Amino acid sequence: MCKINFKKALPYIGSVLFMIILSYIYFSPDILEGKVLFQGDTQQGIAIGQEGKAFREATGETTRWTNSLFSGMPNFQISPSYANNYWMGQIGRIYHLGLQSPASLVFIMMLGFFILLSAMKIRWYLALVGAIAYAFSSYFFIIIGAGHIWKFITLAYIPPTIAGIILAYRGKYIGGAALIGFFGMMQITSNHIQMSYYFMFFIAALVIAYFFDFKKRHELPQYFKATGVIICAGLLAIGANIPSLYNTYEYSKETMRGQAELTNANEKISAKSGLDTEYITHWSYGIGETWSLLIPNVKGGATGAIAKNTEAMQKADPSVREYVAQIGNHYWGDQPGTAGPVYVGAFVMLLFILGCFIVKGPLKWAILAATILTVLLSWGKNFLPLTEFFIEYFPMYNKFRTVSSILVVAEFCIPLLAILALKEIIANPRILIEKKRESIISFALTGGISLLFFLFPGLFFNFLSAEEQVFMGEHMEYREVFYNLELVRESIFTDDALRSFLFILAGSIVLFLFAKGKINKITLVVLCGIIILADMYPVNKRYLNSENFVSARKLKDPFPMTEIDKQILADPDPNYRVYNLLYDPFNDAITSYRHKSIGGYHAAKLRRYDDLIKYQLSKNNPHVINMLNTKYFILPGENGAAPQVVQNPEAAGNAWFVSEIKWVENAEQEMKALDDFNEKKTVIADRHFADKIKTNISAPAAGDTIFLTSYKPNELKYKSHTSKNNFAVFSEIYFPWGWHISIDGEPVEMARVNYVLRGLDIPSGDHEIIFRFDPQSIHITVGIAFVCIGLILILGIIAIYTNCRTKKVQK
Repeated sequence: MCKINFKKALPYIGSVLFMIILSYIYFSPDILEGKVLFQGDTQQGIAIGQEGKAFREATGETTRWTNSLFSGMPNFQISPSYANNYWMGQIGRIYHLGLQSPASLVFIMMLGFFILLSAMKIRWYLALVGAIAYAFSSYFFIIIGAGHIWKFITLAYIPPTIAGIILAYRGKYIGGAALIGFFGMMQITSNHIQMSYYFMFFIAALVIAYFFDFKKRHELPQYFKATGVIICAGLLAIGANIPSLYNTYEYSKETMRGQAELTNANEKISAKSGLDTEYITHWSYGIGETWSLLIPNVKGGATGAIAKNTEAMQKADPSVREYVAQIGNHYWGDQPGTAGPVYVGAFVMLLFILGCFIVKGPLKWAILAATILTVLLSWGKNFLPLTEFFIEYFPMYNKFRTVSSILVVAEFCIPLLAILALKEIIANPRILIEKKRESIISFALTGGISLLFFLFPGLFFNFLSAEEQVFMGEHMEYREVFYNLELVRESIFTDDALRSFLFILAGSIVLFLFAKGKINKITLVVLCGIIILADMYPVNKRYLNSENFVSARKLKDPFPMTEIDKQILADPDPNYRVYNLLYDPFNDAITSYRHKSIGGYHAAKLRRYDDLIKYQLSKNNPHVINMLNTKYFILPGENGAAPQVVQNPEAAGNAWFVSEIKWVENAEQEMKALDDFNEKKTVIADRHFADKIKTNISAPAAGDTIFLTSYKPNELKYKSHTSKNNFAVFSEIYFPWGWHISIDGEPVEMARVNYVLRGLDIPSGDHEIIFRFDPQSIHITVGIAFVCIGLILILGIIAIYTNCRTKKVQK
């Protein structure tokens, strides 16, 4: 039996309690008053997942298809729910200790890094400081506020996964495999593959660095053994999530991340599948903006009205202050907009630079390589040759947008090397004096630069965005306004530059006192922790504070029903679509909460539907709008009047028989044919589907009918009556797999018509047609997942038993 040494465990228990308390303090008093976060992306997620949620609550069945956005699409990346996920969700709740969100999020972010540092044999008090330094990086709080919760949770599980890799290379194969398997499983379950993918750059650097280290020590057999263990454990983690991964992978082939079918003279289309370069790099971190790692407001922080910064606005001349307030954005960087900067802490940056000189071993080189590479890649279109190289030659790199988010790897690496540097200083207090030159360089590259920026800001930075500079050049009459805007922004920047310098100076004094023997290591660690927290805590409060919280009642009904909703929902027809023009219909999900929308919001739309938006719906082509059974338009009122609902009498309906077929040879011709056609009489079909359209199409006879009799998101039933064989078009989105179609119980195959719709040969007589979405791949992969989950849990039990037995033998 394994006995717990409570005396040794007490500091770790205390550390966990401290992390819990700190998490709750940050969100107090709001979290204690029962308030909840109002998060933009979370609201979008609620809206697009509402149909599936309501269906599950009403029937107990999980649908894999939703018709609430973009006229219909699989929900693999909307509300992925598989049997294996339920049990992993229960495990996750235990790991969260049942804490309230968002305090639980900050807690698991700290805990994960604490586990990593503890696995690296770093003392608990230093590991606690490291946990704070990592978790309080600004980006993590920004994404909580934005509602990117699954991204956050994925990032929280990555450090303990890496802990397992390090343990494996240190010869602790079973323990390492258990950590990799368990936290890798939980990380992938969190369903943000982009973050996991980006961290593969760090893991690759780590594996390579360890290779040279083992080779140098002539221990390559142990290296390959450890690597084999890591791969096997990683495969178990993947296997535990194979339903989500496999179906997402197959689904991605049909999305914007898959192979493009249309060519456009104005776009550069790669022969490979994936997103186009412009879309991938739309959010690219500015080269100068990278100084935000050291100085948070180097480009103004978050997008928003500069008028809210009343202190900085005092720098503007009173005669033009009102105009500055009207035109001024608080952010003037290279990105289209941002919720805030990536700031890792001024003193943490000092320790990181110092670590480059005083830390030894393969881990340092892996950290440095990953930091430099990911910073360069975060520049995206601002450093295009490297970005294009990765898009072209690195598998899956072109599947992800917003390259600026790759800075999460640097956010991990910087505090990690900083804590390793602090560990070296504690182990050898004289190292700062022995490496005096390196210490001075480290201070100069952080504190010195911060001071220079404070004293001579205009020498290094321009305080107008590129667009503002162009505008000012064309409108010299606004020169005075822009000059004052620059003064306001310069004040914002220099305040933070001075702030960073003072924190670096304070940290340097503490390090100097320790090197001189004036304070002990505990005092050093406590003071370093206080400096780091005092630095990062208020910066995070700029972006996540009480203003982000609302009454819990608001989330229970996030989209209150309007008079317009009531008018539309009074229609007894169970299946029609709505076109909401009150917002950007293809970048907003509000309509999807209560209606079946031809628009929506999702980062992985079906590729063909995205084409339809670009080339037809954006032009309000009435034929395409009608063929999608768009029965209602929501339009803005004129001259400030209330919005209004307009019924579309030309909506084609749920299904209809056509009179003629127009064959095309490729996607370009099919899209072009949609420009002008009679959607109720003519069907457009690619010749690739000639084997699925065998009916000799002619005008339906009088009395021939086809109509919807039953609607479920994953099952549609129709009745048909025809005097001869006919061809029917259904106003539902075509998807090449997962749909089981039958006529009177006999399986049949559908064709893709009108670029995105379904078509079917209908025999003469009276028939029932059923479309049911139930991918066979889900049933197979769930079984594999449960086997892998079981193996991971067994591996964990073995690791605990082996650890207990080792300790007993040592005693």
